[in-house]
Amino acid sequence: MSDDEQEQTIAEDLVVTKYKMGGDIANQALRLVVEAAKPGVSVLSLCEMGDAHIMAETGKVFKKEKEMKKGIAFPTSVSVNNCVCHFSPLKSDPDFTLKDGDLVKIDLGVHVDGFIANVAHSFVVGHGFVSFCYNTSSSPLVSFLYMCKLFSASQNTQVTDAWNKIAQSFKCSPIEGMLSHQLKQHVIDGEKTIIQNPTDQQRKDHEKAEFEVHEVYAVDVLISSGEGKARDGGLRTTIYKRDPSKQYGLKMKTSRTFFSEVERRFDAMPFTLRAFEDEAKARLGVVECAKHELLQPFSVLHEKEGEFVAQFKFTVLLMANGPHRITNGPFDPELYKSEHEVQDPELRTLLQSSASRKTQKKKKKKVKYGSNNECGI
Repeated sequence: MSDDEQEQTIAEDLVVTKYKMGGDIANQALRLVVEAAKPGVSVLSLCEMGDAHIMAETGKVFKKEKEMKKGIAFPTSVSVNNCVCHFSPLKSDPDFTLKDGDLVKIDLGVHVDGFIANVAHSFVVGHGFVSFCYNTSSSPLVSFLYMCKLFSASQNTQVTDAWNKIAQSFKCSPIEGMLSHQLKQHVIDGEKTIIQNPTDQQRKDHEKAEFEVHEVYAVDVLISSGEGKARDGGLRTTIYKRDPSKQYGLKMKTSRTFFSEVERRFDAMPFTLRAFEDEAKARLGVVECAKHELLQPFSVLHEKEGEFVAQFKFTVLLMANGPHRITNGPFDPELYKSEHEVQDPELRTLLQSSASRKTQKKKKKKVKYGSNNECGI
């Protein structure tokens, strides 16, 4: 976006429509993959299924707008058991076959004209719900997140503190240092973030931010049965994103051809090497691009062997009359029970309260979110 262009936000009805279109397609793709994830099914086939559905459905909207970009905002990833995130194998990689009882995390994103809708959901193959002690997805935790009540707070630090308290109540650990990002047009990792389970240094370095009306966030919650430490598991990185702020004169012709296709097809959206017709050339070209930071990698992360990690992600629009969630997984609260419960009085009050706000007149100045809300943290 040039300096002369005004940023488009959900203050405009058309922008809200585009977000909702992307959200509907993301929800459809997620449900399709969840329903297909049965014992004996390969992870590669599920990733291909999700991506194909996104491309087919986004191709049906705004067909007259020939120059409008739309499609995958985050490639379908299927991370199993102690694999934390970003597992989206190539055809040349060893495949992974699902087994009964595997804990599966499906993560994907859609964009329409650069307006992004992300979603992730966790379930146990053959059972439909997360079952390890029911801790990672107990009813109060998911209810708290999915009802967007965290945005009754006005600061990102308040949400971080609430997450940590809730996780402690259910005897589990948020994955250390994971970020939820503000979303903007063509930007999946906006400058405002919410950090979960930060170290002392991360908490010190993390920038405080106020939530404001007409902002959009992808709220990403990753909870572990273990210590909450995510490490590079040594698997091939297959998902990358172009960094528009970096420049470098690539030396290899294969790298230049590859990077040119990245710019043309994906702009600054995350993509998978699986999306390239010649996978071998893509694997070769990405090396020089990543080495010189033209591309940012989404490494495949793991918890300790034997632990389990669950993920829930939704996209929320901070409207003047309250938070509006546009993506979510197939969640049935009756399947999620726990022997534990939230003890903190303020959080218990929040969980029992409404996340709605009284409708406000639109103002030109920025409005701090949560300041006039009925409930607060």
